Amino acid sequence: MKNLQQPITEKLIESLRKQLKGTLITPNDTSYDEIRKVYNAMIDKHPGAIAMCSDVNDVKVAVDFGRNNNFLVAIRGGGHNGGGLGLCDGGLVIDLSGLKYISVNTENNTVKVGGGCIWNEVDTATHEYGLAIPSGMVSSTGVGGLTLGGGVGYLARKYGLTIDNLLGAEMILADGSIVSANQNKNPDLFWAIRGGGGNFGVVTEFTFQAHKLKTVYGGPTLWPIEQVEEIMEWFDGFIRTASDDINGFIATMIIPESPFPEHLHNKKFCGIVWCYVGDMTKAEEAFVPILAKKPIFAHVGEMPYPAIQTMFDGLLPTGMQWYWRADFFNSLNADIRAQHLKFGSAIPTPLSQMHLYPITGAASRVGATDTPWAYRDAEYCGVYIGVDPDPKNADKITKWCKGYYEALHPYSAGGAYSNFMMDEGQERVQASYKQNYTRLASIKHQYDPTNFFKVNQNIIPKS
Repeated sequence: MKNLQQPITEKLIESLRKQLKGTLITPNDTSYDEIRKVYNAMIDKHPGAIAMCSDVNDVKVAVDFGRNNNFLVAIRGGGHNGGGLGLCDGGLVIDLSGLKYISVNTENNTVKVGGGCIWNEVDTATHEYGLAIPSGMVSSTGVGGLTLGGGVGYLARKYGLTIDNLLGAEMILADGSIVSANQNKNPDLFWAIRGGGGNFGVVTEFTFQAHKLKTVYGGPTLWPIEQVEEIMEWFDGFIRTASDDINGFIATMIIPESPFPEHLHNKKFCGIVWCYVGDMTKAEEAFVPILAKKPIFAHVGEMPYPAIQTMFDGLLPTGMQWYWRADFFNSLNADIRAQHLKFGSAIPTPLSQMHLYPITGAASRVGATDTPWAYRDAEYCGVYIGVDPDPKNADKITKWCKGYYEALHPYSAGGAYSNFMMDEGQERVQASYKQNYTRLASIKHQYDPTNFFKVNQNIIPKS
């Protein structure tokens, strides 16, 4: 492949249109501006064409077409990526949203999921059988993007990351071949996709191990932002020795006007959102030490697992301005806690927030080189999230995130969770894979030597 990206001409567009069962969207279509949107409204990219694939063959056609004509290609699953890596300017977007199916095998509790599904669809399907797959925190997230980057979520302390529950994948490689990747077939490729992102091919089907889980006990607890240092210190000690059955993430946040009680509106808080998956008859007992910290608001109780997954969906719909920065941390020492007080007290807009997710329990018991996800020994995965519906506030939320990041990065473990990264450059990508980057670059060379799949947190192929 040549290094120079080729333009998508009308003649080529018509040629591709004839080969697809699905729809090809171009800038001339009235639906173009709507279809090119992604979750983050700060991303405003203009593809030359968007292939709305209806099946695996459509994906193969689009990959072959992009390769043979030297197009820049982006792969879009759920479109949730903060950096807008499901889009590209001028090139071809391969949209997987037509690949939607979920098949649950109750004999071994495995689940096959089409590459265009979002987690809400999976949670709904598996819940009918009393099963759940570890995923993230917002149910409108795409299965593909979250899984390939790692998958930090409510069930991580009990069942590990999403990639720790991935049994196999069906993929289309850069050369157009269709392959399986699992422990027995292409095991090196299987290793790489469990955290290495979309660098190695298009995943058209995932197979997951699900776990028996119908209901959880959880919800948010809040303390005034002035107590953030105290609560962080307490939580740090609590979660290190807690049962794997309980998880929670810390947040600095402003409470919006809905759906919370009026006396909390527009005030800054330190929050912890909990999720307990153990014996429901012992749930209240498990929350005794939590409620002993006397939160000024606690809305915890038993609920179906999909309910906690969708708890914040309504506050964070598609079309907001988003800016993210992230880091891993090995402690919550006094200096770190002081910075959280400083920046948590200066949150710029009502939906902007910071989260700290524990990387303990089952997620920490996988070896650092067993998957590309290198920070198994980190205590926390942190992310600073600037969010606002108004484009006029984009600069304000970006500056707050960058300032938060710059103040805390000197205390970090070095890299970040790739799903929480914007376009931050090669040095940052390498830092986020640590010792695993060299092996990833070698596998990338084997399966994508020309770096055809480059619109991602890119791993440069190297033999």
